[in-house]
Amino acid sequence: MKRELLVMKHGNVKRGFYQGDQSYELKDKGKRNAQRIGVWLESNNLIPDYVICSNAEYAQISAEKTCKAAGTNMNIIQTQEYSYAANEEEIISLIKNSPENISRILLMGHNPTLEFVLSVLSSENTPKTKKGKVLSPAALVYFAIDCEWSEISVHCAELLEIVYPKKLPELFPFPDINGDEWRIRPAYYYKQSCVIPYRMKNDQVEVLIISSSTNKHWVVPKGIHEPGLTAQESASKEAYEEAGVKGEVYEKEIGHYDYKKWKASCSVSVFVMKVIDILNDEQWQEPNRRRQWVDVKEAAELIHNSELAKIVSTVPDYLEKFAA
Repeated sequence: MKRELLVMKHGNVKRGFYQGDQSYELKDKGKRNAQRIGVWLESNNLIPDYVICSNAEYAQISAEKTCKAAGTNMNIIQTQEYSYAANEEEIISLIKNSPENISRILLMGHNPTLEFVLSVLSSENTPKTKKGKVLSPAALVYFAIDCEWSEISVHCAELLEIVYPKKLPELFPFPDINGDEWRIRPAYYYKQSCVIPYRMKNDQVEVLIISSSTNKHWVVPKGIHEPGLTAQESASKEAYEEAGVKGEVYEKEIGHYDYKKWKASCSVSVFVMKVIDILNDEQWQEPNRRRQWVDVKEAAELIHNSELAKIVSTVPDYLEKFAA
C-alpha cells in the first residue's frame, strides 16, 4: 500500500501573556491559513485518512479548520497528549502505532518537535525559512513513505513538496474547489443548518427559542453545515451546543432562507426537532445564552429574522403532515 505523511505546523497564534505553550490562542490569520491548506489538500486529492494532533488547543483548532476546509469529518482527528518539548522519538512512536490500513496521515503539531521529525525522516536537506526553520505557521510538508507505518525509521521518507499558505490564494473558491467565484471564507461556511426544537404541552406545540450569542435578540439554533455530517446531523449538533437539547430531527426540511454574511449570501436549511432531553446548565455548552419555551405564535413574533419567523409559524402544519 502506498503511504503518505503530511506534517503540518499549527496556524499563527497570539503571543499574549504566557501561561504555558498550550494557552496560546489561534489568530484569525492562523485559522484562515489552516483552511487554505485544507483547500489545497482537497484540490490535490490529498485529504488525510487519519490525523495525529497535539493536545495543545491551538493545534487542535488548526487541525479542525484544515479538515473542514478539505471537506472531511473531524472524527479522523486523534488527539495525543505529547508536550511542547516532546522529542522526535515520541512522535515517531505515535506514527508507528497508527492503523496499518491507513494510507495517508496528517501530523499536526508545533516546533521544535516537528523540525526534529523532519530531519529524522527526510534524507534530503529541506529548504528553510529566514528564521532557519522549515515550518512557518500552517506550512505543510508532504512525504511519500515506502514502508509500513510500524516500520517507519530514519531517512525512510521521500520529500515531495513543501506548501506555504502565503503562496496560496487568499480567497476561497465557491461553491466548491472547482468554482469560479471567490469568497473570504471557505465554501462550507455559506451552507448552514437551522433547527426548530419543539415539544407538545397540553396538546399544543411549544417552540424552544434561545438568545443570540450577544443576548440582543431571540433565535433558534443555527450554524455552519459541518463537512462530513448530513444537514440533519449538523442541525442536531447545533441544538445540542446552542440550546442544550437532544432529540429527533425530522428528515424533511420545513423551509429555507438566505441571509447576508461574510460579504456574500448564506443558504440556510431549516429542520424541526422533537426534543427528548434537556441538559442542565452544567451540561449545556453555552449557558451564557437564555432559553425559553413559548407557543408558536409568540415564537414567530419574537424571532429576529422575519423569514425564519414565517417558517416557525408553519410548524403545526408541518407536524400534522410529517410527524404523524
